[in-house]
Amino acid sequence: MEENNLHPHPPAIPEPEQTPPTPDIPETPKTSDIPEVPDTPEIPSFSQPSPPPPQQTAPPPVTGYPQNYGYPQQPPPPYYGNQNYPNYHNPNNYNYYYQNTFRPQYQQPMYYQYPAYPQSYPPPPQKAVPPVPAAKPLPMNRKIFVLCGVMAAMIFLLCLYCIISDIMHGALNPEITSNTVVLEMQEKPDLDPEDENVTADKEYTVRGVAELVKPSIVEVYVYDENHNLNGTGSGIIISEDGYIITNAHVVQGNDYSVTLDDETEYSAQLIGSDNKTDLAVLKVNATNLTPAILGNSDETYVGESVVAIGSPAGLANSVTKGIVSCNSRQIRSQSSNFKMECIQTDAAISPGNSGGALVNMYGQVIGITSSKYASQYEATYEGLGFAITTNQALPIVQELIENGYVSGRYRIGIVFMSTESTYAAEDFQEKFGTELPPELEHCLWITEISEDCDISHTELRADDFIISMNGHKVTDYDSVLEVLDGFKGGDTVTARCAKFDKGRISYYDIEFKLEEDKSGNY
Repeated sequence: MEENNLHPHPPAIPEPEQTPPTPDIPETPKTSDIPEVPDTPEIPSFSQPSPPPPQQTAPPPVTGYPQNYGYPQQPPPPYYGNQNYPNYHNPNNYNYYYQNTFRPQYQQPMYYQYPAYPQSYPPPPQKAVPPVPAAKPLPMNRKIFVLCGVMAAMIFLLCLYCIISDIMHGALNPEITSNTVVLEMQEKPDLDPEDENVTADKEYTVRGVAELVKPSIVEVYVYDENHNLNGTGSGIIISEDGYIITNAHVVQGNDYSVTLDDETEYSAQLIGSDNKTDLAVLKVNATNLTPAILGNSDETYVGESVVAIGSPAGLANSVTKGIVSCNSRQIRSQSSNFKMECIQTDAAISPGNSGGALVNMYGQVIGITSSKYASQYEATYEGLGFAITTNQALPIVQELIENGYVSGRYRIGIVFMSTESTYAAEDFQEKFGTELPPELEHCLWITEISEDCDISHTELRADDFIISMNGHKVTDYDSVLEVLDGFKGGDTVTARCAKFDKGRISYYDIEFKLEEDKSGNY
């Protein structure tokens, strides 16, 4: 058989030969004393069968944990004996003897195995936890709740106010698309004399003026609350997007419409009105309209030819010719007693012409015709027409477009008559049964006091008299305007007053604040 034949257990190894104990060796005698010893006989050799080696068994596997860190347990390889010493059968071989004497019987090839930790420990037993009741919301502080409610109500009211304000000012009206327009006056143009509508003086003929300006003049229709026609007038287009100038006394109604030169009709909305100057602005929802050319009224001269274009008596785009009789006439409005600078002309201006255009021979609008200023003369005189100058009208129109009213106005809150007038003395005689005293002949006789003004909280009453304001004598409307020139709403005024009672005059002083006026009536 081959020497490296494989066995499940190592072959039996013979036990080493037992060596007898060594006897005590006496002290070595001297050489001379040592007798001769015969040669030691040779020990016969003998061989015995070697006893089988102890059985090598594998240590028991470690229990309680998975082996090899969770990997499957690998069996140890079989033991094939000591293959490094092929001569282990020789009992005299020192290496064999040494290796088999001190080698542990259970030794196998070293396979050190670490205990594997478990992949996961079983969860510890859970204790039953009672359910936690849902947290109740803390009650809101009553003051905080009330404050939040008040703030929400204020925000709601503010939003409601803004919506109503937008509606009142036309912000939500689809007919109103803009509230800004720049009004500019142009210089007189240098016309071409070769044009058939231009004269040798380089001015338009009446025909040329009419053809140029008529597309910018409209007829205004005014309706009452039942949509019944209440009156008509004229207007001047001043912007491509539909702003129209007219007179304030024309738009005394509820609804409005305008008809263009080509008979196109639009509904209109009132942007602003100022009764004090008899000016108003309408707006139509239209584009690409033909605006009129505005001229400088200060460049007019007496005797200059002019043309009035309007719709007198409902006759649309009527044209009348005249001259400038006076280029700067201060005319007082019969309704507000306020003076305006007007151009006097002999061109026919009838009630339907109100709000129309007074045009120079260069096709430029130099005035807004108004029958209101001529009404006090028309019963007695003929050939008297007046037009508000563009230089005085345009600042008013600009503010009406931007604000809807003329800013910087004030009102005192009184209605009065001047005692200098002839009918004042007659009224005083009828009221008090006596003649007007000389002390009251040059003052203001109060006939009415507005309850919404600060002056109503003073001692002043109806049928009393105001002698002076801020230390200056006041006798009529013009003197009041002169004394209060530069004042505005909220300013304080002092006045010296008088009371007539049973033939006696008593004097007293008052102090009051002016009210801001946006109505345009004062």
